Amino acid sequence: MKAPPAKGRRGSVASRFRGEIEAAEAEGAARKSLTLKLTLGDAHQLKRDPLVALDDISFADGTMWFLGVKVQQGGVPESALERPASD
Repeated sequence: MKAPPAKGRRGSVASRFRGEIEAAEAEGAARKSLTLKLTLGDAHQLKRDPLVALDDISFADGTMWFLGVKVQQGGVPESALERPASD
């Protein structure tokens, strides 16, 4: 009996989180209030993606930013976009 197919990733890290960032912004969240927590592998993939424009990623004071959203690399089992807690 064959094993079920492995779960594949949908698109690149950049395209996945670009969509999530745009959706959060459409719901009223400011990009500066969001945090993109990436696994080390996803952070590496994002930095090396040839389809990501140079303007989309920046580094300032030791912090990586993607589309105006702060990126934290490593320390998480799965990459996710964190939104600010609502009151």
